[in-house]
Amino acid sequence: MAQRTILVTDDEKSMREFLEIMLTREGHDVVCATTAEEAVETLNTRPVDLVISDIKMPLAGGLAVLARSMEKDPEVPVIMITAYASADTAVDAMKKGAYDYITKPFKIDEIKLIIAKALERRVDKEDLRRLKDEIEKSYTLGDLLGRSETMQELFKVIRKVAASRSTVLITGESGSGKELVAKAIHYLSPRKDKPFVSINCGAMPEPLLESELFGHQKGSFTGAYADKKGLLEVADGGTFLLDEVGDAPQSVQVKMLRMLQERQIKRVGGVKDINVDVRVIAATNQNLEELIGQGKFREDFFYRLNIIPINIPPLRERREDIPLLVSRFVERYAKMNARPEMRVSNEAMRMLERYHWRGNVRELENIIERAVVLAAGDCIKPENLPEEMLASGPAMPKQGVDLEAAVAAVEKEILLKALDSAGGNRKEAARLVKLTYRSFRYKLAKHGMAEGPKDGEHED
Repeated sequence: MAQRTILVTDDEKSMREFLEIMLTREGHDVVCATTAEEAVETLNTRPVDLVISDIKMPLAGGLAVLARSMEKDPEVPVIMITAYASADTAVDAMKKGAYDYITKPFKIDEIKLIIAKALERRVDKEDLRRLKDEIEKSYTLGDLLGRSETMQELFKVIRKVAASRSTVLITGESGSGKELVAKAIHYLSPRKDKPFVSINCGAMPEPLLESELFGHQKGSFTGAYADKKGLLEVADGGTFLLDEVGDAPQSVQVKMLRMLQERQIKRVGGVKDINVDVRVIAATNQNLEELIGQGKFREDFFYRLNIIPINIPPLRERREDIPLLVSRFVERYAKMNARPEMRVSNEAMRMLERYHWRGNVRELENIIERAVVLAAGDCIKPENLPEEMLASGPAMPKQGVDLEAAVAAVEKEILLKALDSAGGNRKEAARLVKLTYRSFRYKLAKHGMAEGPKDGEHED
């Protein structure tokens, strides 16, 4: 095994020296601390692969070392040593995250074995994390995640588009990740070291929107006490996102059209043309062609924006991405809320996968954040999800569904659950699903699970 850094904490000099000699001979780098406070300081200043600490020490004691190690990196195993045969103290340490404990006096072979297993576990977890990271890289582009075919195709388009300076129009439902796509384009482009600036066209009244976009000259309107740069000037050299562009008033559409054609702007109240080198990306959850027909959106502006169209599929059309997104959000909000490593039960995951997701990825993220906070332990269960999810049925896939096969699969699952609950006794299982024993056996046979009667089972 490769050299590892091991922190040894014990107020007994002889014990520290013994462990240091033994572990150094095993090829490890050993750091010793005489107090819990010194050990905590070591953990604060350098990474370690294993902690070995006496439980009973003056002042803070070994549990303080355990707490700090778990807080800094829960994957670092901690072995507790005690001269006391008090099982309560050792069990308490295990409940708080210790890998194992050993009681003094101990045999050398015994502690060597425990240390070897702890380090193996550390290596296994590192390998698992490395594998997970490698897998996720192929499914990740910036903050976008997706293993589905549609998302993989979207990633390819983003990579191609990023190298150009062409205007992009991103469409998709609310919460589908339009801003994340815009940021991915920016940060993969030659402009990545320049500003990424965005504005929501529907979030402010027309005069304020114009002033924010193009800037204004001193005295151009009441309250304009000084010259002010617009956000398009601020974004010079970088990327500018016109979010919710369908809500942009006609006056702003005209001025943005001129900017796209001439790469120049005028500040509100100004007469001087200002050159701007900005790559424009527009985003909307509206149908701009319908708005054109209603006279609410300029056709010439639409064609200037729609050089490269990108549509983001709604989450309900790429359900295979849901487990990946759930894993990312659970990890994010568990860390944010100082929770231990968390998981999602199979039943809760099935509910998440079949939900309609009108609010798309944003709705999923909000629900996972709530579930992480509400979960009592380290597992998110159905009761931690919104009530409306309990009633949500499976979505109809695009290719349709074989109803008979689906019903048969559900029936088989119920029969198996009944058998499991009845400890394998089919007569009791039949009672649980309100069937006669004969009918129950018939259905088992239908699903290829027929057997002769067992002891204690007789036909009605």
